[in-house]
Amino acid sequence: MIYTEFNSAFGITLLAAENNKLRHLWFPDQKHEPDCSSWERDDDLPLFRQARIQLEEYAQGTRKAFDLPLAFQGTDFQKSVWQLLQTIPFGQHTSYGVMAKQLQRPKASRAVGAAVGKNPLGIIVPCHRVLGGNGSMTGFASGLDMKRKLLEIEGVLEPTQEELLV
Repeated sequence: MIYTEFNSAFGITLLAAENNKLRHLWFPDQKHEPDCSSWERDDDLPLFRQARIQLEEYAQGTRKAFDLPLAFQGTDFQKSVWQLLQTIPFGQHTSYGVMAKQLQRPKASRAVGAAVGKNPLGIIVPCHRVLGGNGSMTGFASGLDMKRKLLEIEGVLEPTQEELLV
């Protein structure tokens, strides 16, 4: 596994790749953070440069979808959830229950939630676009503040009064 770490509009960002495909994207203190001590660091890998550019464009609101080679490692069910996440359009949201129905497993909303929570490529695979059935903010591996920021970039949420005062 090869990785890079850099500052992005979202804070310190760690990307990992294998066979020239992205496998992971993490932020500090994110759940499921990896141990990359045995990995090789390469800050100049073209794939990482491309990902940095696309993340910056997304943060500026000029990119609505990512175009990067991805490699998922997980169960078949997790992979199906992560594939479905990629179909949620920029600026829109869905719920775990709706996703479960789309996967033809209507009683599996909790399993969908667990798979969404283990998404290894947050932002790029837009798990932040999944809200609770009543539209409420729900858990996010990088924290609810990050989820709110991503949804604000996409125009799904308006900044809070406190954020406007900063």
